[in-house]
Amino acid sequence: MSSPIQAASLAEAKTLLSLPYAGEDYGLADCPVVLVELTEADLSHWPSPITVELVKATPAVMVASVPDGRDPADSPKLEEICAPFDIVLATGDLPGVRAVPADEIDRIAAAVAASPAAAVALVQLLRLSERRSTADGLVAESLAYSTLQSGPQFRGWLAAQPTRLAPDNPEPAIAASRTGSTLRLTLNRPERHNAFSAELRDRLVEQLRAAWADPGLDGIVLDGAGPTFCSGGDLAEFGTTPDPGTAHRVRSVRSAGFWIDRLAAKTRAVMHGRCVGAGVELPAYAHDVAARPDTTFRLPEVAMGLVPGAGGTVSIARRIGRQRLCYFALTNTEIDAATALSWGLIDRIEG
Repeated sequence: MSSPIQAASLAEAKTLLSLPYAGEDYGLADCPVVLVELTEADLSHWPSPITVELVKATPAVMVASVPDGRDPADSPKLEEICAPFDIVLATGDLPGVRAVPADEIDRIAAAVAASPAAAVALVQLLRLSERRSTADGLVAESLAYSTLQSGPQFRGWLAAQPTRLAPDNPEPAIAASRTGSTLRLTLNRPERHNAFSAELRDRLVEQLRAAWADPGLDGIVLDGAGPTFCSGGDLAEFGTTPDPGTAHRVRSVRSAGFWIDRLAAKTRAVMHGRCVGAGVELPAYAHDVAARPDTTFRLPEVAMGLVPGAGGTVSIARRIGRQRLCYFALTNTEIDAATALSWGLIDRIEG
């Protein structure tokens, strides 16, 4: 396995990242990960603006490793030092920083080495979208997704997939029902584990647009039929759009995430079973997200040579933070409901 590029301190990292060809050398490396091992000396001063900008500008996955034996009084300094990094590794709790266990570096490096273009695109996208509007974040995400659709890794992944035929289903892809001032929208493709097809997306957007225009509507419940809330994008449709540019145009005008975000204050998502890709990204826009105890969550897109494409780089980042989302998406980690609750991905476990 390829290893990360290592720096022994912030000062060494600044020197390495300042070199004229640093961006090319690190961004095009077999394993574009730069691991900066913070030292006690780094905690004695605030990071310089130059170092912060170098970390943010480097086209690689920037990982900070926090030393053990930390003084709790150093937490504010650590939080500021770690803020520009894409992932933070730490042993034990780290107040103010959404860190992951220190022994995860090998998994991170392996995942990035397996999908270098998608990994670099993900971190650049998350940095770019942080603190921007939903609309801006969705445009940036769609452009990155479309670019990667033309890449060799996604095309190789797609070519290796078995042919899938979508079975006929006379039922509507979205089952809508209204009780008083509450609208229930149910993902209704249980025979495909509610895979997020073009038809399902279009019907969901239609319902959400109508809900936006309805002043008498007080609440929306989003749930799924069958054993799975949503298994992610429908693999039977992958690669069927005429070209990435057209796919971007369609995503720009038919974004379920955009409309759930506009209706977030009224929307409650109820999740169960497997939640993959879009099945994690879209509910994260809702103001209130509940999950049954059996629910699992996973973002597989980077392993396919892509980035999340249903708005998750905006919605999930707002819930669990950019750094933890980066780890979650890069490593294709499956988490359970208890972990999702502790991260803030869901608001409660019920049922």
